[in-house]
Amino acid sequence: MQRFREILSPYSLLSMDILTKIISPLFSARQRQIESFGKQPADIQHKQLTQLLQTAGHTLWGKKYGFRELSGYPAFCKRVPVSAYEDLQPFIERMINGEKNILWPSVVKWYAKSSGTTNDRSKYIPVTCELLRKCHYKGGFDTVALYMHNHPETRFFSKKGLILGGSHSPSALNGKAHCGDLSAVLLQNLNPLVNLIRVPHREIILMDEWETKTKAIVENTWNKDVASLSGIPSWILVLIKAILEKTGKETLPEVWPNLEVFFHGGVGFEPYRRQYEKLIPSAKMHYMETYNASEGFFGIQDDPSDKSLLLMLDYGIFYEFIPMDEQAGAGHPEIIPLEEVKADVNYAMIITTAGGLWRYCIGDTVRFTSLAPYKFVITGRTKHFINAFGEELMVDNSEKGIQKACTETGATVRAYTAAPLFLLDSDKGKGRHQWLIEFEKQPASLDGFATVLDNALKQLNSDYEAKRYKEISLRKPEIIPARENLFFDWLKKHGKLGGQHKVPCLSNNRDLIDELIEMNHT
Repeated sequence: MQRFREILSPYSLLSMDILTKIISPLFSARQRQIESFGKQPADIQHKQLTQLLQTAGHTLWGKKYGFRELSGYPAFCKRVPVSAYEDLQPFIERMINGEKNILWPSVVKWYAKSSGTTNDRSKYIPVTCELLRKCHYKGGFDTVALYMHNHPETRFFSKKGLILGGSHSPSALNGKAHCGDLSAVLLQNLNPLVNLIRVPHREIILMDEWETKTKAIVENTWNKDVASLSGIPSWILVLIKAILEKTGKETLPEVWPNLEVFFHGGVGFEPYRRQYEKLIPSAKMHYMETYNASEGFFGIQDDPSDKSLLLMLDYGIFYEFIPMDEQAGAGHPEIIPLEEVKADVNYAMIITTAGGLWRYCIGDTVRFTSLAPYKFVITGRTKHFINAFGEELMVDNSEKGIQKACTETGATVRAYTAAPLFLLDSDKGKGRHQWLIEFEKQPASLDGFATVLDNALKQLNSDYEAKRYKEISLRKPEIIPARENLFFDWLKKHGKLGGQHKVPCLSNNRDLIDELIEMNHT
C-alpha cells in the first residue's frame, strides 16, 4: 500500500482508467480507517505519542528528557518543554551536518526551507523518511481516497494533473544535506514513474526564477489534457490568467474541458472563489482544501458541503493546543491534548512529529467546528491578527468579511493586508483599521465597500462589534486602493515570488503596511 501512496498523491496521477478498478479496494480500505477517527480519536493520538517516544528514546533529545521513562501524556507534558524554531535550531544544524540521534534517530538528508512571511531568515524543517512516507505521501493518498469517495464518477486517473510548487529548487546545504521548498522535496523523492504522468516536467516545476518558470509552465501545459490543479489559490490564479492569455480563451474549460478538481491550500480560498467561478464556469468543477505545511500534513476537506477540515490523526503527529486567550496572557499558558479541546475556541497548535519536532509551536491557529470527528477551520497565525483595541480580529474573520463585501458590491479582490492606525490624542485614544486592497475590479464606492466589510466583521466578531459600538475605541475602517501588482512587487523585492509565499493579511503593527503604502506611491 505504501508504494501506491507514493504514486497516488496529489503530486502524481495515473494515466490508465483500468487502474482505477484495480486499486479502488486500497482506497476503500483506507476510507474505512479514516471513518474510525470519529470513534476512538484519543486512542489513535496517544498511540502516535507512544510510538514517537519509543522511536526517539535513544536520541540526544530523548535522553535529555527521559523519553524511555515517560509513562503517558501527563509525564510528557510535564517534562518536555514547548519549543519554537529558535530552541531547536542548534540541534537541527547538527543534523544538517550529518549527525544522527539528535532529534530523530536517523541521518536526515532533506530539509524543507521555510522563510518567515515578513523577514528573510530561513527555517530548515527536517523531512525524515518517516515524515515523507507516513505523513506527506499518506496525506496525498488520503486526499485522493476521499475525493474518489465523494465523486465516484471521476475520471481523475485518465488525465493529467498540474502541480504548482514553490520557487526554491533542491540545493545542497553541504555534502550531506539538501534543502528546498516542501513541494520540491516531495517531488525530488517521488517514484520516477510519476514524472511520466504529471505536468509540467520536473525540470520546469523545480525552476527557481518565478516569472521564467510561469512562462515555461504555460508552454508545457496549455495543450495537455489537464483534469486537476494543485497549489495556492493566489498563484494558481496567476497561472490560469497566463494560460488564458496564451490561448486567447476566456475560460479555462475552453482550454482544459476535462478539468474537474482544484486541490488548494496555503491561504483561504473564499476571497478567490468568485474569480475561480468566473474563470471556470463548470458545474463539474470541484474544490478541495488540504492543510499541508513544511512541518506536516494536518487536514483534508472530507465533505464537499462542509468547508471544515478533518484532522488527520494517524500521520505520526501528536497534537496539543493552547487557547489563544491563554497564549496572550501572562505566565505559563494552559496546554491541552486533543480530547480536551472545545468547539468554537481559537487555539494555537502544538505538534510533536516523526520529523523530530517536539512540542513545536507551528504558529497556526485553528477553531474546531466538530468534535466527533475532529474537524476544524484555520483561523490564522499566532502572529497575524489585529488586537490593538481589544477587537481580536483573526484572518478567518477578515477573509469572510472581504468575501461578503465583494459579493454585495460586485468588487473583486486580488490581495489585501490590514493593520491598526492609532489616531491623534485629540481623538481620545480611538483608532481604526486601514485596509490596503488591490482590486481586480474596484467597487463603485470605496466607502460602500468599507461599510459592508465593517458590518460583516461586526456580525462575525463580537469583540470587534463591541469596540465599534458608538465608536467607543474603533472607528469605521479605511480602504486604501493599491496600485496594480503592488503585492507582487513586494514579494519580488523580498525574494518571495513563488507558489508557497504570500503577504500576511493582518498585522498588529504597521511595519508591513507602511512599507507597502510607500511602495504604492512609486
